[in-house]
Amino acid sequence: MLCCYVNGTSKMLMARIANVPDWRFERVIFPEERLLFEAPPQAKLEIHRNTEMGTILSDSIPCRYLRVSKISDTNRLVLSSKIA
Repeated sequence: MLCCYVNGTSKMLMARIANVPDWRFERVIFPEERLLFEAPPQAKLEIHRNTEMGTILSDSIPCRYLRVSKISDTNRLVLSSKIA
């Protein structure tokens, strides 16, 4: 499924999917960058950030919440559901 994550911070982040066997995904996301990626429905996107003490896991989001349902005529992505 097609997914989208937006780095709404002023820092670089690392996105990683590690919970799916035989699946490897890791990307750097720059500030304000929109990341489009494909992932299996059971995948969880881990967001890691750098601190003075090293890299820490700052968020883990099921990819089903990041699924893109369509691309509108104005080229804006429409997410299938909102995270509560």
